[in-house]
Amino acid sequence: MSEIAIHLQQVCCIAEGRALLDVGALNIGHGERVAIVGHNGAGKSTLLRLLSGFMPAAHGQVDVLGHDLTGSPSAKELRTLRCEVGQIHQGLHLVGRLSARENVLIGSLGRVTGWRSWVRHFPADEIARADAALHSVGLLARATTRADRLSGGERQKVAIARLLVQQPKLILADEPTAALDPAAAGEVCHLLAQSARHATLISIVHNPSLLPLLADRVIGLKNGRIAFDLPIATVDDQKLTNLYRPDEATPTVPWPIAAANPNQALLT
Repeated sequence: MSEIAIHLQQVCCIAEGRALLDVGALNIGHGERVAIVGHNGAGKSTLLRLLSGFMPAAHGQVDVLGHDLTGSPSAKELRTLRCEVGQIHQGLHLVGRLSARENVLIGSLGRVTGWRSWVRHFPADEIARADAALHSVGLLARATTRADRLSGGERQKVAIARLLVQQPKLILADEPTAALDPAAAGEVCHLLAQSARHATLISIVHNPSLLPLLADRVIGLKNGRIAFDLPIATVDDQKLTNLYRPDEATPTVPWPIAAANPNQALLT
């Protein structure tokens, strides 16, 4: 395996007396593309929150990009980690009243500090970098448009351009194609994979037809535990069916096994 980007050992995350995540061991190498699949409540988003330092582990060893998150990491350690982790969510976390360019420039805040960051006075080289990122996702012509006036697909492209400017070592994508039409979903997956050329990419995926666009490795979570961890070539319909088969603790969640391409309807 390549250099280890993520190492978890005997990790358990607990909230309100319930174990949300219980992982015996997990290693992810730098540069890997990994998809996380599983039913609602399986622990997928909890895993991403753990890796970004927003969910503490009740016990176990957590190492992300060389940062030891075991126990209670310092605020400085968490700030350093979050400069190295890029995130893209269903909710996007764009600032609606800011332009596409200004939202992309937020990705440079790890380099632009002090009063410049407070008043959004960015150096010319950072503005040029933001425009180059917008151009790469096909949105330079919309650079001055407010984010709340962009379509869902355009907003997701702005979020990807922000990743390009940030240049993170780890990208965490939580259902990056949620609420997008099939054509936009395929395009966003392609752009996201391109943006992760020099980073580790971990994506929560609900549509199986999008798995080959985002991952070489698939981890199935069920009831907070790893049910399988396999190369994508060995993940077939039967394994996904078994993962989603309900038991006493698992809610029924339909899995569109029949979907053969991104033009099929996305699972909501």
